[in-house]
Amino acid sequence: MKNKPNLIDELGELALSTRLMRLSEWTRKDVTRIYKESGIDFESKWFPVLYVLSRRSPMAVGELAEELGYAHPSVIELVQSMQKKQLVTAKPSKEDGRKRLLELTPKARKLIVKMQPLWDRMRIVAAQIYNNGSSLLKAIEDVESALAQKSYFDRFEET
Repeated sequence: MKNKPNLIDELGELALSTRLMRLSEWTRKDVTRIYKESGIDFESKWFPVLYVLSRRSPMAVGELAEELGYAHPSVIELVQSMQKKQLVTAKPSKEDGRKRLLELTPKARKLIVKMQPLWDRMRIVAAQIYNNGSSLLKAIEDVESALAQKSYFDRFEET
């Protein structure tokens, strides 16, 4: 990790998405390492899919994409990689054969039980990092709200 300013840092708001991606990569790398060192074969990028399916299952791919706020192809890619690890199953919907309904496997449900104590500790660490005098989470919520009201593109067109 770096802590000295570089050209991207100097761009301020213009490079915000790049800096958020950088933060995400740092966090994902370390969280995946925590899983690995805890004897758990799990990639941190799978967490949102695992969590949503643990609460709302079965669920169609499109519904999952909407719940996560991800593009449909991104969700399909995540689900396929989780299927290879036997964490998710997909079966056709009885009402609409074009829809695939996703569910967690028993293996995934066992992993959740094993990961819960790690998540409890991660929540403590996240609070230390993301709320150290300012609230990154609140700032992200404010940006999401602004973009929900009017897209970046529409704002650009108005300038």
